[in-house]
Amino acid sequence: MEEKVPNRWTMVVAALVMQICLGVLYAYSVFRGPLTKELGYTVKQTGYPLMASFLFFAVGMIFAGRWQDKAGPRTVGLVGGVLLAIGCVIAGVMYKDLAGLIIGYGVIGGLGVGFAYVTPIATCIKWFPDKRGTITGLAVFGFGAGTLVFGPLIGKLIASNGIATTFFIIAAIMLVFVCGAAATFKVPPAGYKPAGWNPPAPAPGAQIVKTNYLPNEIIQTSSFWVLWFIFFIGAAAGLMIIGQAVPIGVEVAKLDKATAAAGLGTMALLNGIGRLFWGSVSDKLGRTKTIIACFVMYILAFVFVLPNSNTFMLWLVGVCAVGFAYGGYLALMPSLTADYFGTKSLGANYGYLFSAWGIAGVCGPFMIDFIKTSTGAFTNAMYVTAGACVVGIILALIAKPPKAEAA
Repeated sequence: MEEKVPNRWTMVVAALVMQICLGVLYAYSVFRGPLTKELGYTVKQTGYPLMASFLFFAVGMIFAGRWQDKAGPRTVGLVGGVLLAIGCVIAGVMYKDLAGLIIGYGVIGGLGVGFAYVTPIATCIKWFPDKRGTITGLAVFGFGAGTLVFGPLIGKLIASNGIATTFFIIAAIMLVFVCGAAATFKVPPAGYKPAGWNPPAPAPGAQIVKTNYLPNEIIQTSSFWVLWFIFFIGAAAGLMIIGQAVPIGVEVAKLDKATAAAGLGTMALLNGIGRLFWGSVSDKLGRTKTIIACFVMYILAFVFVLPNSNTFMLWLVGVCAVGFAYGGYLALMPSLTADYFGTKSLGANYGYLFSAWGIAGVCGPFMIDFIKTSTGAFTNAMYVTAGACVVGIILALIAKPPKAEAA
C-alpha cells in the first residue's frame, strides 16, 4: 500500500516551533546580569558560554548535516533536542562554576542547537522547491524571533525561581517542543514535486550537467569559497553590532543602559522579519541582487546612521537596519546552497557553509572590541566593517554555480 504523502505545510509549522525554541541561544544575554550580580562574574566572563555556544553550534551543524543526509531529519532533530536539554541541565547544576556553564550551555547546548537547527531547513527546502527563499526565510524566522519569547520568559523565571531552576525549566521546554517538532519531520518521496509545479526545463540540446554535489566535492570548488566569504562578512558585520548594541547606544547616542536595552526587542523583531522579507524577495529578485541589497543596507547603517546617532531614534533605526539586513543572510545562504549544489546532500553542504557563521560569531565580537580598544571609538569599527561589506558586494557579483560538468 502506497504511503500517504503528508501536507507539506505541517513541516513548516514544526520548523517554526523548533526554531523558536532554538532561539533561546540568543536569549542567553538575559542570564548575564543575574550571573554577574550573584556570582561576581565579569561581563566578559559571562560572554564565554555564549561564544562557545556559537562555535559549537557551527561544529554541530557540520556533523549533523552529514548524519541527517543518511539517517533523516527526525533522528537528528531528536538528538539535538536531547543534547540541548542535557546542556541546560548541566548549566543549571554547575552554573556557579564558569567552566561548568561553558561546558553545559556552551559546548553541549551549542551542539544540540547545531544538530536540531539544520533539520527543519533542509527538510523544508526539499518540500518546497518552488519557493525556496520564502520557505527558508519562514523556517529560520523563528530562530531570530525566539528571543522575543524566551527573553521575557527567562527574566521572569530567574526573578521568581532563581538561575538553576530557570535552566531546568528551559531544559524541559526544549525536550518537549524540539523533540516533538522533530518527530514530525520526514523527507519527501523520491521524485516529489508540488502539485502544479514543474522544474525549469533545460534548453533544447543542452548538456545534462551535474546538479547534486557531495560535501567533499563542494569544498573543491571556488563557488563554495566565494559563498563562504560572503556569509562570513555578512554574519560578522551583523553579529558584531547585535552583540554590542547597548554599549554603542551608551557611547555614541549617549543613552543610559536601560534605555538602550529597551530597544533590543525591536531589533530582534526586525532580525526575524528580515529573514521572512529577504527570503521572499530573493525568489522574485534573485539571490545575488538580494545579497547586494543586504550589504548596501549595512553600509548605509555603518557609514551614515550609527556613527551619527545622537538620539535614541537614530540609534534604534541604525541597529534595526543592521538586524534586518543580518536576517537576510540566514535566509539566503541555505537557498543558495541548494541552488548551487543541489538538495541531495543539502544538510551536509549547508553545514560546511555554516562554518562561516560559527567563525564570524567568534571573530565579529573580538574584532569590534579590538578596534574599539585600540582606536578608542566604536565608529572606527563601523567604517572598517563598511569597507568589508564593499568586498562582500564584489564577491556577490562574481559568485556563480560550479562550472557545468557532465553528469
